Amino acid sequence: MPSTQTRIMPVTKLLPLIEKAKESGKIIVTTNGVYDFIHAGHLEYLEEARDLGDMLIVILNTDDSVRRIKGPQRPINNEQDRALVVAGLRCVDYVTFFDEDTPSEILAKIKPTIHTKGGDYDPEKMPETKIIRENGGDVKILALKPGYSNSKQYERILEAAKIEGHFERPEWLQNAQIEK
Repeated sequence: MPSTQTRIMPVTKLLPLIEKAKESGKIIVTTNGVYDFIHAGHLEYLEEARDLGDMLIVILNTDDSVRRIKGPQRPINNEQDRALVVAGLRCVDYVTFFDEDTPSEILAKIKPTIHTKGGDYDPEKMPETKIIRENGGDVKILALKPGYSNSKQYERILEAAKIEGHFERPEWLQNAQIEK
């Protein structure tokens, strides 16, 4: 298996590897997301996604993309650090990035056999579903591990810091609806 760092690459370098795998009859699976903090739910999800095919490609939001979608306080970890952690997981073959608000453009290039998302998504409402299906692929929604989310992790960290007297809950999180 290639080293962790060499499995992180721009889509332009990844496309020839994908094409070669497809020519060999391999099933290409993609998923996308921020992956700011990896937790057990992420690992189970990514392992399940990998089990659907022969190659799993995780498409990470760039830092700019995350800030546009989630606000100026995110991500906590920069894109290179997030990519390194995700690429270090045994079930992940490659990591690449997208800078847009949706992964539709990069998925049109990759043309995966299967694109996966977590159980909190409706494929009929996802902008990338149309691109995937137009290119002969399928969208699979995978169950999420109950009780796990990055929002819950952020809340626990903030509560721990508050208890330890480090700071009060930031204004941007004052009215946030966090699952307990």
